[in-house]
Amino acid sequence: MIFDTHAHYDDKAFEEDRVELLTSLPDNGIGNVVNVCASINSLKRILPLTEAFPYVWGAAGVHPDYAEEMTAETLEEVRQVSRHEKIVAIGEIGLDYYWHKEPENHKRQQEMFRAQMDIAREEELPFMIHSRDAAEDTLTIVREYMNKGMYGGILHCYSYGVEHAREYVKMGLYLGIGGVVTFTNGRKLKEVVGEVPLERIVLETDCPYLAPVPYRGKRNCSLYLPYVVTAISEIKNVPEEEVIRVTEENARKLLLQEQM
Repeated sequence: MIFDTHAHYDDKAFEEDRVELLTSLPDNGIGNVVNVCASINSLKRILPLTEAFPYVWGAAGVHPDYAEEMTAETLEEVRQVSRHEKIVAIGEIGLDYYWHKEPENHKRQQEMFRAQMDIAREEELPFMIHSRDAAEDTLTIVREYMNKGMYGGILHCYSYGVEHAREYVKMGLYLGIGGVVTFTNGRKLKEVVGEVPLERIVLETDCPYLAPVPYRGKRNCSLYLPYVVTAISEIKNVPEEEVIRVTEENARKLLLQEQM
């Protein structure tokens, strides 16, 4: 079954039908979902969601957009939430220079990125990285930590080129591929998918964002992942069943720490 490694079902976009939608997933081929924290407030919303559904897991972390608001208490909350049995990763963490241009903000983002990578290492959990317009700094920090010995991780919503993808694959990391691979203007990501072994790809929605064609611009959800599967299948010229099987195995090995 399809494994959605990155979703935000605690988002207000799902207020009206969250329970109904999540309840419907197994009957529609979605076997597991990781609900990923983004804001500081989402740290408080994630555990009830994971406890309500046996196939919903969680990732604890704070998005770089909130780096300026983070404190020592925030980091301790990330650590404490990460110790719950249904939390399978630290995320989403990383760097975002698209909205934040100030050097001081970049410095703060890097500090909080490293602090949360420290938690991932110490708690022996994989990480989920958000990176936008920060390719070199992200690669530098990830390489630094992989050299220290990390469990592994995912470059969520991968948006850079083939060269950086090769570097992450060499480090044994996974690339999160979602709806963008179906976009007409998603040529760069299509090239990456064609280049990277299927054994280094995991599926994700980032819902409610980045819905695939034909739902582009609408609210995304895990039910639309078959469109992503079809796109990857066509790019790599392998059956859709193989895309589902291999990406599910990848996610289970990394996030559920299963021996496959």
